[in-house]
Amino acid sequence: MAAASITSAVFGATGLVGAHIVTSLLTLDAFGTVHTITRRAPKQAADAVLSKKLDAIVEKDTELWVPKLNELLTAGSKTAAPPPAVFSALGTTRLAAGGIANQWKIDHDLNVEIARAAKAAGVKTFVFVSSAGTRSLVARMLPYSKMKNGVEDTIKELDFDQAIILQPGLILGDREVEHQGAGTFKALVKGVGSISKSWHDSLGQDADVIARAAAHAALLASQGKAPSKYWVVDTAAIVKLGRDEWKF
Repeated sequence: MAAASITSAVFGATGLVGAHIVTSLLTLDAFGTVHTITRRAPKQAADAVLSKKLDAIVEKDTELWVPKLNELLTAGSKTAAPPPAVFSALGTTRLAAGGIANQWKIDHDLNVEIARAAKAAGVKTFVFVSSAGTRSLVARMLPYSKMKNGVEDTIKELDFDQAIILQPGLILGDREVEHQGAGTFKALVKGVGSISKSWHDSLGQDADVIARAAAHAALLASQGKAPSKYWVVDTAAIVKLGRDEWKF
């Protein structure tokens, strides 16, 4: 008997990594319906093939996202049970948010609320795209690191059956709103990559590789192959799962 397909919900589905996560899940046979809650329709909704597995909920008010998620998790949408896997690549920039306080509401508070709602509804696997290098003595004092670390710590405390934390380096790809100074760092990574592929891989990873790593890790977890209950996927593991071992 074939294994049941994995239903999932994705937050940050119109962002750089999140959009690639949605595409990865939609193209993998192991995953069934993919639910998204976004302020605008994800690009996959316009694709005749990909949209067949997509349940896109559009809600411009982010304060209503968790209530929408609760409806989805407790009553089901196109499925009779809540999605066993929830992914969050949700994040914004200080510039786009209009200041650090507003960025905190999205990058930290909303991610924490999503994780708590998922746990309360019985979601088995929670996947969060965080960031590398946020725990060092200097970095941990920065607002961005505090946001990421706070979400990671909450997910760990919630004690999901399976938590997967991806910690990429510089995320490579074209954003609608670029992070301040990112262009310079991307040029640096590209230059380093012309000298050493391994140096490039340790410094920055392409958004589609990070997304595929997230999907691959969730698939392995569903098969009981995750190395630990709280699985931190570092830069080397991201490249391994999302590029070198991506055979789907």
